[in-house]
Amino acid sequence: MSMKPELVDVLPAHKFDQSRLLAWLQKELPEIGSRLSVKQFQGGQSNPTFLLETDSGRYVLRKKPPGQTLPSAHMVEREYKVMRALFEHTKVPVPNVRVLCQDNDVIGTPFYVMDFLEGRIVSHSALRELDRKDRLRAHHSAIDTLAGLHSVDVNAVGLSDYGRPEGYVARQVSRWSKQYLAAKTGDMPAMDKLMAWLPENLPSTDECAIAHGDYRFGNLMLAPDTPEVIAILDWELSTLGHPLADLAYYCLPYHLPSDLPGMRGLLGEDLEALGVPDEQATIARYCAKTGRDSIADWHVYLAFSLFRLASILQGVYKRALDGNAANANALEVGERASLLAETGWAIASAGERV
Repeated sequence: MSMKPELVDVLPAHKFDQSRLLAWLQKELPEIGSRLSVKQFQGGQSNPTFLLETDSGRYVLRKKPPGQTLPSAHMVEREYKVMRALFEHTKVPVPNVRVLCQDNDVIGTPFYVMDFLEGRIVSHSALRELDRKDRLRAHHSAIDTLAGLHSVDVNAVGLSDYGRPEGYVARQVSRWSKQYLAAKTGDMPAMDKLMAWLPENLPSTDECAIAHGDYRFGNLMLAPDTPEVIAILDWELSTLGHPLADLAYYCLPYHLPSDLPGMRGLLGEDLEALGVPDEQATIARYCAKTGRDSIADWHVYLAFSLFRLASILQGVYKRALDGNAANANALEVGERASLLAETGWAIASAGERV
């Protein structure tokens, strides 16, 4: 399987006036010259992303999807803000974002342009595309990078207003309950149970860090020749939030089946044979890097992460039905929401703890 992102011609639902884009870029980034070729990346389910070939090299453009979108979703302006701050003030690996456009008249929606980075993206935590000897190093780099992100002083980098510093899980449960109900297309009993259970079983401690919100290998770029993370991508869901929600989300593959296409799970795999760490080892490394002795309420973070992901995929499914999803397989992806909800409810009921 290729570790290079798949490029296709711009999907019909996402076409825009390329000549108008070129004219705008020539004003804001005059070094690009007079040549512009556009291809669309496949693989994401939210903000459409495009490769721009210009006289001065390659760039990446991310924009809001066309059509009606759910409230507070697809905020490319926030992606730009957090990546700009991290690139300028920290060692957290992110692409250099160049320009932000909030004028809908240019290509129909707000967008930003960032540098293109040469690297590898492996979407499955089993990392079969890597040599076995490199898989543990890649997981360690991913966890160390996450710990580094969570160690950033939000005030020092100018992100104190990037979100509210308290009550992240409670707010997220409320938000994604509303998003799920807005995108609901049929009954999903496990979601109803989680929407009732989560507000009554919030984490016992509150913390504040930059939370990526979608931290997984599919959003991490590895160096071309080493298993080291060189960029964290797709910051759409980022905010100030509880760092352990990010860690739980990263650990979701340990709770999802490996034999169901598209779930990218590790449950049922021989992790030792693969050469990847188990969940306990992953948590232990994160705790060591962040100075923690233990984690309370682990089952709550896992159930919340599964609930939120189920709500997100339900939104993908609804957009696919409406005809404006960012990826061609959105209908198939959206149908997995019910399994995520059922897994979340099973974990909530069992009360897993670390």
